[in-house]
Amino acid sequence: MPSAAELRLHIIEALARRATGCEGPVRERLEARLATLRAQAAAAAPVPGSADEPAPPVQQPLAALLDHIARHAGPAPELKTLQRFRRTWSRLAADQRVVRSRTRLPDHAGPLNSQRLVHRALTTMRELSPDYLERFVAHADALLWLESAGGGDLLARKDVLQAGAGPVKPKRKRRSQQAV
Repeated sequence: MPSAAELRLHIIEALARRATGCEGPVRERLEARLATLRAQAAAAAPVPGSADEPAPPVQQPLAALLDHIARHAGPAPELKTLQRFRRTWSRLAADQRVVRSRTRLPDHAGPLNSQRLVHRALTTMRELSPDYLERFVAHADALLWLESAGGGDLLARKDVLQAGAGPVKPKRKRRSQQAV
């Protein structure tokens, strides 16, 4: 089991690693906390040359290299292959949505049928701006996921409908009806 001094050193090292990845006021607070911990560690350190003094930790070369990379490296850029994969996947998902909306159209739907209107809107989006269609489909998928995670159709639930409805006002009679 590590001693209290070793635990304190591990905490200081971990906090220092965390501080290197932060900026602004968060980093300032972490640096202040680090200074406090270092001062406490220095005050609690055993007298040099005493038998209680722990041996300094020896850092392995690979660990030193990893620490150096972690301190000096910024956020890793996304790989170009991954970017292409994401773009292709979102384009395929959008195209599948358009095809799926076409297969769900009723045979003899009128011009104001909601499914027909949605299909026409998706087809027009695909023709005019495929990138917008991809973002629209991603947004719609996220909303559908949130709805399913929330317990189904929120608009069909009575408690939501009642909570969203304001006080019911009685209808007033028109002046023309009052005069008669």
